Amino acid sequence: MRYMLLIYNDEAAMANAPRDKTEQVLAAYGAYTEALKKSGAYLAGERLRPTQAATSIRLADGKTNVLDGPYADTKEQLAGFYMIEATDIDTAMEWGARCPAASTGTVEVRPIWEMTDYLS
Repeated sequence: MRYMLLIYNDEAAMANAPRDKTEQVLAAYGAYTEALKKSGAYLAGERLRPTQAATSIRLADGKTNVLDGPYADTKEQLAGFYMIEATDIDTAMEWGARCPAASTGTVEVRPIWEMTDYLS
């Protein structure tokens, strides 16, 4: 089964972190990504640009409303993701707990709807 590991961090804290701390975090993510790949669990993953680069779109009464930035004002922002393959939710949660963001922010582990889940 596929799972999304959604990474939430305080992007202001990351932007203001000293260079050596940023390098440590990036090295931790590099090691984590390699561990996922070596295990065969890795399907995809990317870091996202800050929320200032985001655009939110809503349809209301047949009209498209475009908002600059994220819709919700939150303490933590969606910073990136991994898509993994895991045998069950417990295994996916173990990978989520190993993600560097789990110690500085939040990692949301969410199962992906497979086409066969709702077509059968």
